[in-house]
Amino acid sequence: MSTLMPPLRSDRLEIRPFVSSDLDDVHRVLCEAWDVATDQREAQRAERELWLNWTIAGYREYARLLQPPYGERAVVRRQDERLVGVVGVVPALAPFGTLPHYPSVPGTGHTPEVGLYWATDPREQGRGYATEAAWTVARFLFESFAVARVIATTEFDNAASRGVMRKLGMQEFTNTAGQPEWFQVVGLLERSNTA
Repeated sequence: MSTLMPPLRSDRLEIRPFVSSDLDDVHRVLCEAWDVATDQREAQRAERELWLNWTIAGYREYARLLQPPYGERAVVRRQDERLVGVVGVVPALAPFGTLPHYPSVPGTGHTPEVGLYWATDPREQGRGYATEAAWTVARFLFESFAVARVIATTEFDNAASRGVMRKLGMQEFTNTAGQPEWFQVVGLLERSNTA
């Protein structure tokens, strides 16, 4: 059994593994999505190249170990083959048990979940690409790996990400402690809610 994620297609997008020639495009997209100052972008390019090489090697290594297809993928617009974003499957270890009303996780310890990650080129936001890419990957995980649920996390003030969560049909949980920032809001999508 292979656990590699093949290229996935939706109506407008292809979600495919990164290749080394994506470096310039993914670096630009992530710098702009994360609002990295222009004067800091070149300094971060070497780190981004290490990340990209690690990501590409990870596809093979996770499959060799028969693990889920963790790692980020390129989100490419099919009509012009432009890289417009990133979507990923990430292991998420967080204190889910501390969230009021979060299902099936008793106590306050850290527990593992399968997470979704997305980032879109700000010039391409508002077109539904993040939702389309995240939904395509979530459906693949539900159908191919029988994953029971996927989660996503974000900050209170990340309206765009919270909008994607709602469009995906995720149930939203709020971390009343507010820290860490990336764990302020948790979205949960269960396979049983997507049928």
